[in-house]
Amino acid sequence: MLKEIAEGVLVHQSEFIQSNSLVVQGREGVLLIDPGITAAEMASLAEDLHGLGQQVVAGFSTHPDWDHVLWHPDFGHPPRYGTARCADSIQGVLKRADWRELVAEGLPPEHAHQIPMELLGLISGLPADAAEIPWDGPTVRILEHQGHAPGHAGLLIEERGVLVAGDMLSDTLMPFLDLQAEDPITDYLAGLRLFESVADDVSLVVPGHGSVGVGQLRARIAQDRSYVEALRDGRAADDPRVSPGAPLEWLADVHQWQVQQLAEKGRG
Repeated sequence: MLKEIAEGVLVHQSEFIQSNSLVVQGREGVLLIDPGITAAEMASLAEDLHGLGQQVVAGFSTHPDWDHVLWHPDFGHPPRYGTARCADSIQGVLKRADWRELVAEGLPPEHAHQIPMELLGLISGLPADAAEIPWDGPTVRILEHQGHAPGHAGLLIEERGVLVAGDMLSDTLMPFLDLQAEDPITDYLAGLRLFESVADDVSLVVPGHGSVGVGQLRARIAQDRSYVEALRDGRAADDPRVSPGAPLEWLADVHQWQVQQLAEKGRG
């Protein structure tokens, strides 16, 4: 299931909209970033790690969307981290008596019965000023911003030149804005600028969904920026990810929904 993309950095891609889980090898075990999606996939991932003689010593969720805060008992019970805002967001959901029903509304019907809910969202928020993930392995810098979701974090594995982008910089999905935020467009553009600030140190970019980009970081930033600026300016988005020939037909409907929501937000 695992493909090595850089020294000690491996990726598993789910069939569910090309969701990427990342494994970073440390001195005593591995850091597991955004594991998922189905119980069977996660059990197989745990088995592969066991076969490599690796235990999970830490987990990290890049943001609070359901498909990035999953876990499986076979990974063990190491500390699972997220930014403070990320943890606050998912904990706010879990405090609700109807949280299972609330999360279930967003699950893909074809996979809903395969997604384990028992350990969903049980992450600890790092201090607000945390610059790195606390673990015994390569330095993993936290690039927090508010584009896409509260407390969204990109992760820069400095020694390997790998940027984990969370749900941004995908070659298959256009930007999904956090439409609950006060100024979602400004937030998203700020996130892209933050990624751009480390571009000289990045050779590989791993989006939450889609293919690993080799030497493509600046091009992917430019594509996402063009899309968001089109939304801001009220122009048609010239973006193959939302065109009639896009691989995922439903993205065009999501795009139109974002346009409508932003228009209503502007009128409000």
